[in-house]
Amino acid sequence: MEQNRSFLAEEKISVLMKKYAVPCIISLLVGALYNIVDQIFIANASYLGSYGNAANTVVFPLTVIALAAAVMIGDGCCAFVSLSLGKDQPERASVSVGNSIIMSVLTGIVLTAVYLIFNEQIIALFGGTVNEETFRYSKEYFFWITVGIPFYVFGQAMNPVIRADGSPKFAMLSTFSGAVINIILDPLFIFVFRMGMKGAAIATIIGQIVTAAFAVWYLLHMKTVRLERSNFVPDGNIIKNTLSLGICSFLSQISLVAAMAAINNMIRKYGAMDEVFGQQEYAQIPMAVVGIVMKFFQIVISIVVGMAAGCIPIVGFNMGAGHKNRVRKLFTMLLCSEGIVGAVSLVIAEVFPNQLIRIFGAANESIYYTNFAVRAFRIYLCMIVFACINKAAFIFLQAMGKAAASTMLSMVREIVFGVGFALLLPIFFGLDGVLYSMPVSDILTAILSFVVIALTYRQLSDKEHISEPLAAF
Repeated sequence: MEQNRSFLAEEKISVLMKKYAVPCIISLLVGALYNIVDQIFIANASYLGSYGNAANTVVFPLTVIALAAAVMIGDGCCAFVSLSLGKDQPERASVSVGNSIIMSVLTGIVLTAVYLIFNEQIIALFGGTVNEETFRYSKEYFFWITVGIPFYVFGQAMNPVIRADGSPKFAMLSTFSGAVINIILDPLFIFVFRMGMKGAAIATIIGQIVTAAFAVWYLLHMKTVRLERSNFVPDGNIIKNTLSLGICSFLSQISLVAAMAAINNMIRKYGAMDEVFGQQEYAQIPMAVVGIVMKFFQIVISIVVGMAAGCIPIVGFNMGAGHKNRVRKLFTMLLCSEGIVGAVSLVIAEVFPNQLIRIFGAANESIYYTNFAVRAFRIYLCMIVFACINKAAFIFLQAMGKAAASTMLSMVREIVFGVGFALLLPIFFGLDGVLYSMPVSDILTAILSFVVIALTYRQLSDKEHISEPLAAF
């Protein structure tokens, strides 16, 4: 068993960031491809088109809810393990991993049951009743995606645990393998066998099973953490600390679901008042388009979160060991990198929206679809640079053990601003008000984030040794 983790306190920050962040970015990007690839193939299938596209947008929040639960367990365990190893407490790390395995399995089963019992109510909640065809496709896709939820939760929860054990490349490989399977099977099931929404979902499930199988194999061959039967006995204190470290990841995802519910319903409400989209044959277009814009945003955020989450083991170990200079240097490097990602994304969204929507089947749609999509990309993502920096700050604070500050910022962004402006602005600007809600929320959140970032730098410049990054830890 390899327990020497001193390289986290000795290796160059740039080298560590590359070692941990790059595989994490690839893992999250590949994970994001599950839903995005489904939507691309669905949108380009003439017999599904924008109706299937809209249905994918309706069901997408259900995947995010499952991901929220998974990352709370996985990211929390990752941070707990890193802090424990930094304090030379490997036995506590082992208990956290064992308990996290149990939590992820139970969570997947419970979510599946809830989804199946309340399927029609959930579909309606996320705007699936915009028209009859969209509702029909949503129900079909929803059922089969739900079948794969236990595998998805387990695979996603164990991914950061594998990274914390010192194997970021294996974590990347497990997710990548599942996504490749999905990419291969999607066109086969959709275009060759013409299985429609069901085929897209089944391809996704098979990929998720492959990822979960990789995770099971790794857990039986861990390097730094040694699992024993006693580690699977619930420990209330360790569960509490593990989940508290992952609560920011949970809230950032689950609050995104609340924002999506608000946005989807405002699109349905104010789209019905629009001269064009109030017509039944075009009613699904705004929801399909906003779903596409969110998918592009998801790709960008996967890179942003991957860079930040990949730093969690480095931050946690160095905070536990009291090396504030290294933590400060890593924070600076991370913020600069995230700003660059945001700037590149902004250029792509503003200059090449037509090229982006063609990937999602615009050639098969009306001019109304194209025009609204271009407007949506340019308005909705115009402040994406701030969105990237905000997200990086949230996750870095979480890794430092500042769960309260991280959670507060995340909740303000997604609930107070994200939901609030999505409900408020359409009153004054109609359908465009839904699009304005994103940049307005990011600007206001950035103001708060910069204050917290400045205070964090001040703390990290303190000469005193960090002895307890978490009072409750």
